[in-house]
Amino acid sequence: QVQLVESGGGLVQPGGSLRLSCAGSGITFSISTVAWYRQAPGKQRELVAALPSGGTTTYADSVKGRFTISRDNAKKTVYLQMNSLKSEDTAVYYCNAKIGILNYWGQGTQVTVSS
Repeated sequence: QVQLVESGGGLVQPGGSLRLSCAGSGITFSISTVAWYRQAPGKQRELVAALPSGGTTTYADSVKGRFTISRDNAKKTVYLQMNSLKSEDTAVYYCNAKIGILNYWGQGTQVTVSS
């Protein structure tokens, strides 16, 4: 059974930082494309960052220069370092892993940016 478990969300002030983690199990993590998505209230889920196995990282324009996605295949974990957070970054953040046609999601972690 594949599981993706996110952690690291919370409340942070504008300009602050958070690091999200996503631990995978039951999946050949090293060959998967991993990504972070987010969904704000009343909005569609959107791609934040993606990191293919051995490929080029992709970022949403709104987070370029502020967020960094990384992975540790030995730990089956993907990270999202978020710096210079803004109120518009407030959303539920979801971890995603894809292998071929198989697509897996975590349960999401809330990030709230507010003073």
